[in-house]
Amino acid sequence: MTEKATVESLLDPATDTPPALMCSIARSLCVVGERWTFLILREAFWGSTRFSEFRDRLGIAPDVLTDRLATLTEAGVLTREPYQEPGRRVRDAYRLTPAGRQLQIVLGALQQWGDDHLPPPGGPTVTRRAPDGRPVHIGFIDPDGHEIPADEVEFARTANYPS
Repeated sequence: MTEKATVESLLDPATDTPPALMCSIARSLCVVGERWTFLILREAFWGSTRFSEFRDRLGIAPDVLTDRLATLTEAGVLTREPYQEPGRRVRDAYRLTPAGRQLQIVLGALQQWGDDHLPPPGGPTVTRRAPDGRPVHIGFIDPDGHEIPADEVEFARTANYPS
């Protein structure tokens, strides 16, 4: 397997997929598997849209940020929208797409895991709540809307699973 597949190669049905990239987890990690990527997404969910906002809030090197934003844009997680402040050049704002907004569940699960297993001193920095203020958690939900305990959920390999 190459160290990093391109998003273009993952989306192109004519490209031969290496066995190691047949799994949706491996393919997803080609897009979101870098540490900075989830932190960029966290800030996007908090409303950051500008390169300078991401850079300043995260303390991320500009070249790394440029690379991560390009990957997220190419994968359809973020979209670029031009904006221009008076007297300044045109720049891009980065906004979550519907695919990007779906990653809120992944971020919530990662945060929930961190709260349970690596809690920061003083407790969580963010809580997850329903619109009426009730606490919520991430879980497995069946088609009828019932939560299934994680230890009862099976991951079943399909015929497409790499051997």
